[in-house]
Amino acid sequence: MAASASARIGEYVTGHLTYLTNKPQTSLINFTVINYDTVFFSVLLAVLFGGSFYWVARRMTADSARVPRGFQSFVELVVEWVDGQVKDVFHGNNPLIAPLALTIFCWVYLCNFMDLLPVDLLPDLARTIGLSHLKTVPTTDLNYVFGLSLPVFFLTLYYSFKVKGPLGFLAELTLQPFTSKNVFVQALFVPINFVLESVTHLARPLSLALRLFGNMFAGEMIFVLLALLTLVHGYPMLATFSGWGLAIMQLALTFLWGVFHLLIITIQAFIFMMLTIVYLAMAHERH
Repeated sequence: MAASASARIGEYVTGHLTYLTNKPQTSLINFTVINYDTVFFSVLLAVLFGGSFYWVARRMTADSARVPRGFQSFVELVVEWVDGQVKDVFHGNNPLIAPLALTIFCWVYLCNFMDLLPVDLLPDLARTIGLSHLKTVPTTDLNYVFGLSLPVFFLTLYYSFKVKGPLGFLAELTLQPFTSKNVFVQALFVPINFVLESVTHLARPLSLALRLFGNMFAGEMIFVLLALLTLVHGYPMLATFSGWGLAIMQLALTFLWGVFHLLIITIQAFIFMMLTIVYLAMAHERH
């Protein structure tokens, strides 16, 4: 009996950690592996975000611009809020930054929000059409979060090189943080500065990706563990008073964690957006 319960638990948890993929992930880095569920939900949410904002922009008139209502009012509120965050941090002149920040915040938030759906809802529906596994939260996939952070990293390098020039960018990498008025001493610091500054640059995409992944993966696992209360005891537990108490406790804990997790998914989207703005602002600044 205990072995059977342990097998069910292991199978259940493994099922929620397995992607719908074209081949098994046999190594840490394998660019031939495609997680279809991550691609599907991330593209779907991108279309939902872009399509809804485009629909609002197309329907705007002079009257609606003066007195926005409904979803248009919500879209304008989000756009103005993101624009305000960009203006507070980024003091350069680049028309890409605000749209990029808006896209990152909304897209990451929508992907995070998928974690609030019941953990078995979409996977069970997928099994009815013959799909063995389905992970519905793109931000719990390392491929996706690194796919978001690496473009930010390359944009940072691009604008650092473009704004500061080759010599300015090279000086930033080699003449900081250790400096000296003595030319010979400064020359000794060059390789040390280069290593330290290179680590700083390389740590940015890692911190962006792993922070988002860690928080979302942990949140998803807590929902899975709460769902195990029903899986272990089964629905016959509702035949007893103690079983009803356990079911009520499960619902209460799931609700409380869902409310708290709503705050987490918003904060994580906000942090990813703000760090993107900060990194690009630093790339535009001349030291």
